[in-house]
Amino acid sequence: MDILKEYRLIPLREDENTLELLVPENFQPEKVEEIRFIKGKDVKLSVISEEEFAKALQEKLSEESIDIENPEEVYEDVSEDLLLRSDDSPVVQLVNSLLIRASTVGASDIHFEPYEEETLVRFRLDGMLHEVMKINPTTYRSVVSRIKVISNLNVAEKRVPQDGRIRVKIGKKDLDIRVSVVPTVFGERVVMRLLDKSGALLSLEELGLSPSNERKLKRLAEKPYGIVLITGPTGAGKSTTLYAMLLHIKSPTKNIITIEDPVEYQIKGVSQIQVNPKVGLTFAAGLRSILRQDPDVIMVGEIRDSETADIAVHAALTGHLLLSTLHTNDAVSAVPRLLDMGVEPFLVASSIEGVVAQRLVRKVCPHCREGYEPSEEEIRELGLEEGFTFYRGRGCDMCLGTGYKGRTAIFEVLEFDDELKQFITQNQDANGIRELAIKKGYEDMLRDGIRKIREGITTSEEVLRVVKQ
Repeated sequence: MDILKEYRLIPLREDENTLELLVPENFQPEKVEEIRFIKGKDVKLSVISEEEFAKALQEKLSEESIDIENPEEVYEDVSEDLLLRSDDSPVVQLVNSLLIRASTVGASDIHFEPYEEETLVRFRLDGMLHEVMKINPTTYRSVVSRIKVISNLNVAEKRVPQDGRIRVKIGKKDLDIRVSVVPTVFGERVVMRLLDKSGALLSLEELGLSPSNERKLKRLAEKPYGIVLITGPTGAGKSTTLYAMLLHIKSPTKNIITIEDPVEYQIKGVSQIQVNPKVGLTFAAGLRSILRQDPDVIMVGEIRDSETADIAVHAALTGHLLLSTLHTNDAVSAVPRLLDMGVEPFLVASSIEGVVAQRLVRKVCPHCREGYEPSEEEIRELGLEEGFTFYRGRGCDMCLGTGYKGRTAIFEVLEFDDELKQFITQNQDANGIRELAIKKGYEDMLRDGIRKIREGITTSEEVLRVVKQ
């Protein structure tokens, strides 16, 4: 009899005569009576709040190992809280267990990577992949079928890539999971991206900006019109910064409309549009329609092509504040990127108000943080003088031995004044723009990273990894 899996109650202690159970305030007495009858023991109860119990149950279930020697292909629609499900099928249990475990440790992605002998399962934690288990090929085929069923994909189709989504509840978390399946030599590779819909959005004050960068970003967000761009590679936290800017300027007196791919978080008071290329709703088409909706602020998920760039520039010139993202290595490179898309230099200069470049770095684990004297090589690479104390994590159970827990961003914020705009119309050289910006107090991401190293927030390895790639 497995009380945890069958009854979703947590056994604390058991001896010859007594069994102690941890139960929520809304527990069902008949379940306890059934356990008392089957066990033939006196049952004592420790009652805690529903929220505390859900957390304890989630942690307990995430530690459970799954017996997957004899998989059965039993499939059901996932609609209820995974913590309350008690399926008999080992394959269903395995998939549920991985989702619960990933949610518990805060993983952003689950990777299933099939190879000749076995399939590797890895979680992406704080931007890094960590191996969690291995599955034999026979079981993995059933796992892929289970994932396809709950994400409404074609189970029989194994030759072409497929994309789907799953909505599940895990305790208090409401997860929207994006599923990507692609065929490989040894089977179908699956990646599941976990988006926590119930997670609170960060404000500008919570992003980890330095005081001066925070003031600059607030000024840019409060501009009446113009383009403000957030740049960086995929997974650099650009969307989080955009949402923080929208939260800062959200007001009953403003009409704010966004077009995104996908809509990651819902914001009350903001009209959000989901891109749908199958019906012709692209960023460019959506942006044209938004302009007829009398907007004050427009947020475009990404400027990907010359058509979107052209409409965005003209929207900014006609009295709208337009926020968007762009893929460039630093803030200064945003100008040449727009020019490459065919936007005229005088239009870029007239419309652009500011560019924010950012990268995510892992934070030193607060539980095993220790100071150390940096090596000469570290000092030289960062361009510092000697005499500093740096910090790192030794590695503990709380950070899974990595020495890091959580992530923060390093930023560079470039505001365009009249002199910089005039320079763009005459000379579009990125180095020239950078030199002029530095004279006006512009600091790059490395400077911001060094500040966070000295404050013990992150390590020199992390900053150099993301800045000097």
